[in-house]
Amino acid sequence: MAGGSKPGERRGGRKKGVPNKATAEIKALAQQHGPEAIATLVSIMKATKQPPAARVAAAKELLDRAYGKSVQPIEGGDPDKPINMALQIAFRRPGA
Repeated sequence: MAGGSKPGERRGGRKKGVPNKATAEIKALAQQHGPEAIATLVSIMKATKQPPAARVAAAKELLDRAYGKSVQPIEGGDPDKPINMALQIAFRRPGA
């Protein structure tokens, strides 16, 4: 009888959905500094002595965290003439 896993069978490793321990530890450590990081961004945004680019970048980061990143539109040409796309899948026998 041949050994090995059956198709779709998993052996060992982390179960699906269980986070990596190192990743979880880093995330927890970073979250401890969250309030201070936000306060820093707010102070940069409000500081008139900061360069405008730094103030805008800080404001953008705060908005992204508060409301999510803005949707990026995708150019697709003329809306009255949509792009036609077709997907073709062909099955072939090995060696054919």
